[in-house]
Amino acid sequence: MTLLQISTDVAVDNSTAELVKILSKFSFRFLIDIVSVFILIRLVYYRVYKRSDLFFTFFIFNVVIFLICFLLNKVELSMGAAFGLFAVFSMLRYRTEDISIKDMSYLFLVIAIGLIAAVTKIKDTSDGYEYLFLGLINLVIIGVAFIFETNLFFKKEAVQIVNYENIELIKKERHAELIEDIKQRTGLNVHRISIGKIDFLKDAAQIKIYYYEEKI
Repeated sequence: MTLLQISTDVAVDNSTAELVKILSKFSFRFLIDIVSVFILIRLVYYRVYKRSDLFFTFFIFNVVIFLICFLLNKVELSMGAAFGLFAVFSMLRYRTEDISIKDMSYLFLVIAIGLIAAVTKIKDTSDGYEYLFLGLINLVIIGVAFIFETNLFFKKEAVQIVNYENIELIKKERHAELIEDIKQRTGLNVHRISIGKIDFLKDAAQIKIYYYEEKI
């Protein structure tokens, strides 16, 4: 066997070992990532808001961000290819007709979890400690989200806009009567209101009501 063949065999073995190492890291990191997102969305978000229509959006954003960041972190790409990849995503505008600030917050959280899972590194530590640290970071994110979705530190205030026809009660001096009337009609614990558009032709007004949600 020639020296060139030996060198080639060694290079192939090293490449195979490196590929196995990358695939192992990918598998463990992806598992931690997807489990963390599942707990956040299914056990925290859905428990509070009872919405499943955004599940696909949350998970697909998380997976795509994870794959892109892991790829850029592990595979050698030219600077032009990297900037081109992000330029393509910058042209995609996420549009929806009905997405609240809280939904956007959860979207940001699942993106952040994917980013953290893909690029987090701890120098001079074994992979086991690195995965443990990654799991703890995700646990902190999930724990903070869960705590602030409860009434542990403060009451959760919700807002709704209603069309109100008893226009005589929208006068400032009759706000107490207006709040009491809305309480009786809606059964909500309304504690303050704000008057929006007033239509004197239809004798109606848009009123934004603020009320405390029940504890979970």
